[in-house]
Amino acid sequence: MAPAHTDGEDASHDHLQPLVQSTVRATHSLFSGTSVPTQTDALLSSQRQKISSKYRAEYLSSRVLPRSMQPTDSPNPLLLTAPRQTKLLTQNGHAEITVCSLTNVEDEVQKVLDGLAGRQRAQAKKHKVPTRELVRMAAEATRDDSAPAGQQIVRKRTYEPVRPEWHAPWKLMRVISGHIGWVRALAVEPGNRWFASGSVDRTIKIWDLASGTLRLTLTGHVSPVRGLAVSSRHPYLFSAGEDKQVKCWDLETNKVVRQYHGHLSGIYALALHPTLDVLVTAGRDSVARVWDIRTKQQVHVLAGHRGTIASVVCQDADPQVITGSMDSTVRLWDLAAGKSMATLTHHKKAVRALALHPSDFGFASASSDSIRQWKCPRGDFVQSFNGHSSIVNTMCANNDGVMFSGGDDGTMRFWDWRSAHCFQKTQTVVQPGSLDSEAGVFCST
Repeated sequence: MAPAHTDGEDASHDHLQPLVQSTVRATHSLFSGTSVPTQTDALLSSQRQKISSKYRAEYLSSRVLPRSMQPTDSPNPLLLTAPRQTKLLTQNGHAEITVCSLTNVEDEVQKVLDGLAGRQRAQAKKHKVPTRELVRMAAEATRDDSAPAGQQIVRKRTYEPVRPEWHAPWKLMRVISGHIGWVRALAVEPGNRWFASGSVDRTIKIWDLASGTLRLTLTGHVSPVRGLAVSSRHPYLFSAGEDKQVKCWDLETNKVVRQYHGHLSGIYALALHPTLDVLVTAGRDSVARVWDIRTKQQVHVLAGHRGTIASVVCQDADPQVITGSMDSTVRLWDLAAGKSMATLTHHKKAVRALALHPSDFGFASASSDSIRQWKCPRGDFVQSFNGHSSIVNTMCANNDGVMFSGGDDGTMRFWDWRSAHCFQKTQTVVQPGSLDSEAGVFCST
């Protein structure tokens, strides 16, 4: 047995009627092109018939005023208010008065319907517009093609992760020993014939790349060598160390031809500009200094970091200089103006390594919390490389989309550049006579 509804319950649901009707109209407008049935027109037609029949039955007879109340100034007052009547003869001969034409009853019914509609609109204003209605209204307002970019409502696409590419596994080819201290810097000659290594033993050694034999040993620094770079446009080798010295070696005579003075403390990083005769060095004095190779003049002092600058890289497009510091920030520099373009503060620990991609216009920065990838020129964050559980000292990337990272605990990881997937993880080989705690990876190229 269905429960009986009281008048109080009907009154409590009256405020929902405008919302229900607006929802029906919105659904009808949304699916107007399909075969979805709607009851809006049927409800309006039935409501019109109900009011019209009720109006005829109850109020039509009262529309004609009595003769005593009709105005006398009209020549024919009955024609103004009373409906026209005709007499028809029935089958038994009696006359019957029938209403054959009235004043427009439909106009009166329409007025009643308009009054009800206005009352419903007034009630609907007291309630909030549904969220779907707001979205539809905003979409119609921004549907114009002249609307500026970023102000149009666009459907959010589902995120599809990038599938990692397959890369051949990397294997240890040769172990070269000769230094008596940690190797802190590496540089490969552009022709891939030889490479140089700088060590804590204050020497620079030149090795044959194919056979791994020692060719030459350069001495001149009085402190550990922390940075090396080989010029692709001149027969020069540049070195920097913790003795605050920057040296330019002539590879034809194997002697120092220039020295660059200006740093106030040890130098930890060095980078050559790929197209300009410019050298950038940085270190413990928290500044990066830009040098003219030929004149030995200091072009810029890039100041802004609050800690030791541990890494610096250069490229031929803005930002042409990128530095990573112990103050947990990465700065992008405008080389022409000598000012900072952007400061990236996403890292929580010291940034000790930077790596530029040779073909993709982006770079990566590493700290003990994670490795992060950025897109130039504004330094937009792309993705994170998670997996290391120690300090990351070095990184490098190649044209095949492989990035290498070496940690302080001797772990080495090979990553896919686009998907941030670690496709290989290995451990360095500890040299005989060395401690396990000294098996860190400090440099790569």
